[in-house]
Parts: sequence; C-alpha cells; structure tokens
Amino acid sequence: MLLSQTQIQIELQKLSVWKLAENEITKQFVFKDFIQAIGFINQVAILAEKFDHHPDIDIRWNKVTLTLFTHSAGGLTEKDFILAKEIDKIVS
Repeated sequence: MLLSQTQIQIELQKLSVWKLAENEITKQFVFKDFIQAIGFINQVAILAEKFDHHPDIDIRWNKVTLTLFTHSAGGLTEKDFILAKEIDKIVS
C-alpha cells in the first residue's frame, strides 16, 4: 500500500540523511575506497534478499547511491522505510 505524503514525511524524519525525490528515497554513502564500497554492497544484497526488497544501486569508486521505492506499487511503501533503516544499521 502506498504511503501518503504525510506518512512519508514522518518516516523520513526517522532516517539519517535519506532524501525524497518524487516517489523514491535515496541516499549516498561514501567509503574509504572501492573495496569498502563493494563490501557494503554485499551486505546490502544480503538484506535485500532477506526482505525480498531490492534497491537500485549506483556505485562510483568509493561512493554508493541507493534508491528505494516499491516497483510493484509504483511508489513508496512501508517496505522502503524498513529496508532503509536496516541499511543504515550497517554503517552505524
């Protein structure tokens, strides 16, 4: 079920530095080098499989940008915010 704009704003406040862009949330992570960035991606992949919810991933050497939205619903759902919180735990 798609979240309302009010629900999205409430959920965004619970996250660290995720940004809203139209009907998706995105965050860039910066690492020491390419190897650390890939290690992070591997951890995200395990979470994505666990939650059966997969982010769009863009990697540029030591920078990883993740974008979340529920493709099947056509926008943001609770699943996106649950996965974002779990991803944030990896780097905290």
